[in-house]
Amino acid sequence: MNELRDFLLNRMRMSHIYQPVMLKTLLLGYGKASIREIASNFLALDEAQREYYEEITKRMPGPVLTRHGLVKREGDGYRLTMPLDAMTIEERDELIGICDAKVADYVRKRGDRMYDHRRAALGDLSGTVRYEVLKRAGFRCELCGVVADEVALEVDHIIPRKHGGKDAIENLQALCWKCNANKGDRDATDFRAVRAAMDVREADCPFCVVPPNRVVEENSLSLALRDAHPVTSLHTLVVPKRHAETWFDLSEPERRAIGILMDAVSGRIRSDDRTVAGFNIGMNSGEVAGQTVLHAHVHLIPRRMGDVDNPRGGVRGVIPERQQY
Repeated sequence: MNELRDFLLNRMRMSHIYQPVMLKTLLLGYGKASIREIASNFLALDEAQREYYEEITKRMPGPVLTRHGLVKREGDGYRLTMPLDAMTIEERDELIGICDAKVADYVRKRGDRMYDHRRAALGDLSGTVRYEVLKRAGFRCELCGVVADEVALEVDHIIPRKHGGKDAIENLQALCWKCNANKGDRDATDFRAVRAAMDVREADCPFCVVPPNRVVEENSLSLALRDAHPVTSLHTLVVPKRHAETWFDLSEPERRAIGILMDAVSGRIRSDDRTVAGFNIGMNSGEVAGQTVLHAHVHLIPRRMGDVDNPRGGVRGVIPERQQY
């Protein structure tokens, strides 16, 4: 007892409720508890999950039972439309028993498929992938911005699996359960055309047909290659595999794929050359902006201390007289 008391009062460092709840569960179980029992006690204190089932109540059984005339909305809850005082205790217990039997029968028939609607966003993705998606999003919903501490976050396929979306990290995003439920996987868009567009290549485009020895790194939707006329050493271009003229012609998964690849390539450049102290990142969109190859591409230009006399202004130098300010 003294050891547990000392830990709880003096040594425990809490980043969440998990440690004291787990210890309490073990104490209530006289020293033993299943992982399921411990998890159930976490769930009992999880307001985000409680909010999810509050929404389920309002969207599904509440309206259905109301239509059948069995329940009525009252304040922040529901009440039966028939008076319970007209029932005997035995009659009420019989009805409760029927409810329990219906639940047991459903569980027996559905088994592990019972909560597929909650597992859909996770699928068979590894915990590592899910963590990376959430970390990249700053543990916030990428649509509404709510933080994970307030509402449960899920990993969503931007292009749903049922429409050909891949499990690649560039096709994954962090959404709160509300935004994910609203988005759903029933988008009416004809994704056959989207998938076909991903394979579009132009035979005379230097970024559509790239020799393998020029490719530095790639993912499912984009690739990185060294610039043929580098501004500085290790100057790299990140381009979509699909032929699209500008950034504004890219899909969200393609933009995400480019961003992920830029993170990876910039890290590798810094690792290979410790003198790299910064980067210029930019695009030329349209001929008037200086684009010469009409296939979208992002310049990742490593910068080193002293490589120019005065770097102030950076990309503002596209209009030379506006670079210094």
